[in-house]
Amino acid sequence: MTQDMLLGNEEPSKSKETFLEKFCVLAKSANGAALLDVIRQALEAPNVFVFGELLAEPSVAQLKDGPDAKYLETLNLFAYGTYKEYRTQPERFIELSPAMQKKLQHLTIVSLAIKAKSIPYALLLSELDIDNVRHLEDIIIEAIYADIIHGKLFQNTRILEVDYAQGRDIPPGYTGQIVETLQAWVNSCDSVSNCIEMQIKYANAEKSKRLLNKERVEQDLINLKKVLKSQASDSDESMQIDTHGPGTSGGLGLGPSELRKKPSKLRNPRSSAVGLKFGK
Repeated sequence: MTQDMLLGNEEPSKSKETFLEKFCVLAKSANGAALLDVIRQALEAPNVFVFGELLAEPSVAQLKDGPDAKYLETLNLFAYGTYKEYRTQPERFIELSPAMQKKLQHLTIVSLAIKAKSIPYALLLSELDIDNVRHLEDIIIEAIYADIIHGKLFQNTRILEVDYAQGRDIPPGYTGQIVETLQAWVNSCDSVSNCIEMQIKYANAEKSKRLLNKERVEQDLINLKKVLKSQASDSDESMQIDTHGPGTSGGLGLGPSELRKKPSKLRNPRSSAVGLKFGK
């Protein structure tokens, strides 16, 4: 045998409620022993796993205060209860045939699968009152082929992993708990939504700050470039003035041509007066 088995991959092909319709029709016109026989047939029917509509029939509801109240109790057990409840107080219910007991075990697996997606074999053995693992796996496989659960058996770790579980009937008065659970879920969603909105606002604010800071830095860079460019221009003009302006010839302010002509005017006076004659 392989170490794990993947079973029940197909989706449910037909609604289980449709199999109950014929029993509801029969219960409308039946009474006495005929009505009790209809209930027994419904409990043994292999494709019937929900019983709410049958419980709602007036003829069935009238059994509550009569001598056949156990039939109504048993119908309630199959609608809402588990196999462990039956084993705890069997005197409250009618005697179950082997087919009824097996169906109740299947429904118990469904109840466990609704509560948890990973079910240990130990819990299943206890809830189903079974002491043999092979027998337990056979019961699980039958439930899977009945299309009320889909899952995978891990024989090494002794765990049933549930992928799908059919819903069971909702007990009277349980709708209030459903409303509370849904309201708690809505409140949790609102809280998460508010938290996300706050994070979005914070992220947008941080983005705006970073954009403003980026613009400021870019403007500072532009201003710095302008200052550096202006300083470079002033330095070039200063160098041009030092090269062509006053002070290049000893501070006399004379141009190059004047410097060439000047020595001819400043010859030795003595040498120029040799040829002069003076009369009396």
